[in-house]
Amino acid sequence: MEWMESISRAIGYIEDHITEEISIDSISKQVSISPFYFQKGFSLLCGLTVMEYIRKRRLALAGSELISTDAKVIDVALKYGYDSPDSFTKAFTRFHGMTPAMARKEGATLKSFAPLKIKISLEGGYLMDYKITQKDSFTVLGAVRRFKYDNAKAEIPKFWGEHFAAGNGKYVCGIYGISYDENMTGDVFEYLIADNYNPAIEVPDGFVTKIIPAHTWAVFPCKGTMPKAAQNVNNKIFTEWLPACKEYEIAAGYCIELYDDPNKYPGGIQDENYYSEMWIPVKKKA
Repeated sequence: MEWMESISRAIGYIEDHITEEISIDSISKQVSISPFYFQKGFSLLCGLTVMEYIRKRRLALAGSELISTDAKVIDVALKYGYDSPDSFTKAFTRFHGMTPAMARKEGATLKSFAPLKIKISLEGGYLMDYKITQKDSFTVLGAVRRFKYDNAKAEIPKFWGEHFAAGNGKYVCGIYGISYDENMTGDVFEYLIADNYNPAIEVPDGFVTKIIPAHTWAVFPCKGTMPKAAQNVNNKIFTEWLPACKEYEIAAGYCIELYDDPNKYPGGIQDENYYSEMWIPVKKKA
């Protein structure tokens, strides 16, 4: 329930400051959740990223203002965060399907985008397997890339595809997919395609090693075709397990995906029995 309440408060904060400069950091501070996990939870609960939500709300409000007032287009653009008429016109056209000038013609039909409202609904009791385990620090070898929260869902699968297309699977086969933002601030995070590090082997060019700190981890098993199985479990972690969990809360800016060897399954990662895990660092609530 705490997550739902936090997202609801965040939406209220965004609405109150919609014409001001809004950062992920400023929103997350209002709800006392790190930017790393706030953005992840928001997108899973609401179906779009925080910045996508803000952009759509601003463009909807800008359209309403254009047809109901005599305000200049440049003034409306600046009010809703666009620093030039050109950038505003492009964004406005993508959203509404017409230019700001066309929107002012009689009979123009604009798109609306109402503020989100979080509703708690009962959908039956779900059984969700998990275990709490202590793990010492360990070192991984991997390929790393930085991602923005806004486009990570689409870009990370491309990163995996590029990794194997370049032949880098001979160095790192991808036991882990590791997201981390150690300070849990800002709009970007780093993602590692990684294996356990063998210090007897020289680190290949273009690869890095990283120490994953010791933590208590909540480990969630996933079974089924990828990426659907992992996405379903990830969604349940943030929409069901965390809101209902009375003992634990998130402890650090890490999310680890652990993947079994696809060669063990007739259908590889598309096998209905393919196994993977999601690891979330947790700590006891105060």
